[in-house]
Amino acid sequence: MTILCVRFQLPPTREAALPELLGLLEEFTPVVEALPPDRALADLRGAERYFKRDAVELASVIRVRALALHGVDCAIGAGPGPMLARMALKDARPGVTCAVSGDAVADFLAGRPVAALPGVGGATARVLCEYGLDTLGRVAAAPLSTLQRLVGAKAGRELHEKANGVDRGRVVPNGVSNSLATERPFTRDELDPDRHRRALLSAAEELGSRLRALDKVCRTLTLTVRYADRTATTRSRTLGEPTAHSVALTRAAYDMYEALGLQRARVRSVSLRAEGLDPAEQASHQLTFDPTDDKLRRIEEAADRARARFGPLAVLPGTLAA
Repeated sequence: MTILCVRFQLPPTREAALPELLGLLEEFTPVVEALPPDRALADLRGAERYFKRDAVELASVIRVRALALHGVDCAIGAGPGPMLARMALKDARPGVTCAVSGDAVADFLAGRPVAALPGVGGATARVLCEYGLDTLGRVAAAPLSTLQRLVGAKAGRELHEKANGVDRGRVVPNGVSNSLATERPFTRDELDPDRHRRALLSAAEELGSRLRALDKVCRTLTLTVRYADRTATTRSRTLGEPTAHSVALTRAAYDMYEALGLQRARVRSVSLRAEGLDPAEQASHQLTFDPTDDKLRRIEEAADRARARFGPLAVLPGTLAA
């Protein structure tokens, strides 16, 4: 076990602490890959030799330091490769490291549904399940030629390797991603456009709050609508000016949603992604003679102060509070 996948228990208002937590990991290894908003991969092959401790022991040290220095607990998955570390993280809890050793990979994967494998989407999972290949153990036992006939030559080869625990991924050092995303799933497939809009309003409010907490603005907003049949529609819009203003983000999200012309669509979830992030201090705002805009921005600043003190749900738009 040489790879850790760490999920820091960060509330949305503290996402700005992620670079500091990445720095904590870099005290053990320079090979750290950020997975915003709250995760990271760390390759500890050199660290195990240097500190004379295995990955699980180093994970305990990382957890203690994160708590002591930043007040942040974390859940950690450990495995021989990035894919297995990510899957192990799903079984981890704060304070406990879920580790998958090299000789236990087959048992770890065997009983898991095929959709649990990274890179297997809904369409691929449905095809495999139709032929009785509903668990990774059955996929691993299936002939390579069968998988290639079902999902294609390249995808079939990759699927066969992953189901057998062959993890060719690697940790690629990087900085914090240049985007933020949030999703609003519905408890049931939702037909009501008003509920769709409420979800978009909630998502835009969260994105705006997170951007302002990071002192960032975004240039592009992307909307993804997922339907009951597991298909999805994605639309992107370049904003008139880089912004973190929740009202502007909500307006752009509504415009993209209305342009889809959904009638009786059964929507499973909606998500928004803010892309092209830049420092807020480098952004410019076109002044207007509309006093309403200035008033909304002052209200937004006051709401941010209240959320920072009392929590992210301290102030909500009236539509969401109802």
